[in-house]
Amino acid sequence: MAHAPADRTPPPPAAPPKPTWDPDQPSRPFPWLRPTIRIRLTLLYGGMFLIAGILLLLIIYLLAAQALSGGNELPFKLLSGSFRPTSTSCPELAQTANVDQFNAALDECMDHQRQLALDNLLRRSLLALLGLSVIAFAFGYAMAGRVLSPLGRITRTARQVAATDLSRRIELDGPDDEFKELADTFDEMLGRLARAFDAQRRFVANASHELRTPLAINRTLLEVQLSDPSATPELAQLGKTLLATNERSEQLVEGLLLLARSDNEIVDRKPVDLAEVASQAVEQIREEAQAAGVELRGERAPVVVQGNGILLERIALNLVQNAVRYNTPGGWVEVTTEAQSGQALLMVSNTGPVVPAYEVDSIFEPFRRLRTERTGSDKGVGLGLSIARSVARAHGGRITAEPRDGGGLVMRVTLPV
Repeated sequence: MAHAPADRTPPPPAAPPKPTWDPDQPSRPFPWLRPTIRIRLTLLYGGMFLIAGILLLLIIYLLAAQALSGGNELPFKLLSGSFRPTSTSCPELAQTANVDQFNAALDECMDHQRQLALDNLLRRSLLALLGLSVIAFAFGYAMAGRVLSPLGRITRTARQVAATDLSRRIELDGPDDEFKELADTFDEMLGRLARAFDAQRRFVANASHELRTPLAINRTLLEVQLSDPSATPELAQLGKTLLATNERSEQLVEGLLLLARSDNEIVDRKPVDLAEVASQAVEQIREEAQAAGVELRGERAPVVVQGNGILLERIALNLVQNAVRYNTPGGWVEVTTEAQSGQALLMVSNTGPVVPAYEVDSIFEPFRRLRTERTGSDKGVGLGLSIARSVARAHGGRITAEPRDGGGLVMRVTLPV
């Protein structure tokens, strides 16, 4: 299926990529607020300690209050004689004139001292609980990190596998618990995946030879037959038709093999100037564009990405080629490159027929074309955009399409720099 261009002012791409860059996942503005399992376990441990401490404090307070208030009355009374206060904690005692007033003031003073003792117990207990809670949360955070350390090792290994190859293993030692069971299961899965990818690579290599060789032989035989001056016009026309069919089959095989290879993560990355790659793709398609009456334009600012130059050139070539072939006479194709928010942006926009928004996603599927049968187009084999999307994903980026007002598409490729 083909693509078309669109507005020149692209919306700002997603936030800058992380070390393991996922173009569909915007970065969090406050990553330290992320509710990780370690934070949740810390809150659980600390919360349980805090609840237990509050309950214990309540029980101690009630028992102390019951012990201090038991009886409410003093076990003695002053019946006669003189009296003299020995402290200033109960100044009312010094203001009494007789024994009855002294006993009443003494009862009131003792009640007041009991309440002060309970308040002091509660205040000191709350301060102690607060300090112990801080220690409990810190201890819980440390223990949660220690308990979850095998999970962190599994995560790091998974990231290394995604970024490099499938030969790495976790090989977690320690007790035979749930984490070791998970690590062993993950290692077994990596082993199966490694064997599957090795089998796929061998199949691609064998298919490359087995499919290319007979097609090359057929092309040679047809070209020899067409070069025979004694061939009849009917035979020459038949040879040209068969040669075109053979060429289409070769393109299909090359596209399928490239699609299979580009689905894998790019391991050997080198600095590549995206502007240079786009300019080379434009030069390769310039002759075809002139023949179709399509103008090629656009400014390409230098922006360096890490990747495979040949595969990145394939992205640009496929997009520009589609933009030219699915265009209208007198139309244009604009190819631009720039750096935006820590990402490299390649944008190809073009004039052309109106593309319904609901059909945009389907153009990235293999052998799909807009409003045409799977084999009913002579403009390609229907793998160009599928290959472009696979190559972009292999580089940790993405490709999006957007219908352009007035017809055509805007294709945007964002890659991490």
